[in-house]
Amino acid sequence: MRKTFLALGCAAIIGLLSGCATPYPVGTIFTEVSLPAGVTSQASYSKVGRSQCESILGLVAIGDASIEQACKNGNITKIHHVDWKARNILGVIGKYECVVYGD
Repeated sequence: MRKTFLALGCAAIIGLLSGCATPYPVGTIFTEVSLPAGVTSQASYSKVGRSQCESILGLVAIGDASIEQACKNGNITKIHHVDWKARNILGVIGKYECVVYGD
């Protein structure tokens, strides 16, 4: 019985300490980051469009955080650059936002 608990404990520790490939830095308790996603050679921008999605318990994810949707929301036809924002609390509630700058 003791060996079983020890094996399960070791497996849990290894699972928690092993890294996963993610598109953004992840904090175990809290994450709030803003990251660049892409840039073009346009000199300036006059419009901003946003799109977002949410995740609950890592089990259900809803929304459209695509660049295409952000362009529609901001009435953008030429993209200057794109930023990506993520906020996650304990892996329970996650909010992800795509911000497109352009004309």
